[in-house]
Amino acid sequence: MKIEHASRHASIRSQQRGIPQLIIDWLITYGAVANDGRGAVTHYFDRNARRRLSQVVGGRVVALLGSLMDAYLVLSHDGTIMTVGHRFKAIHRG
Repeated sequence: MKIEHASRHASIRSQQRGIPQLIIDWLITYGAVANDGRGAVTHYFDRNARRRLSQVVGGRVVALLGSLMDAYLVLSHDGTIMTVGHRFKAIHRG
């Protein structure tokens, strides 16, 4: 899926929540994916996603950025980033 752009809401939320563009890029590239049942998909870091990321950037980098590894983003069916945030509970795969 081609990522066109982030919505204004997503841009504001990423800034408010302190989620840098690097983490957003990694979520899209390495993150696990869960369908929401309404056409959008959620990208997040699960154990396997963290392992894939560690193989590319190194375990030390992932460990140092550990507080940002609870981030998630929601992509619409057209590739727009709808929102970003921090997970406080498990994401259920639909």
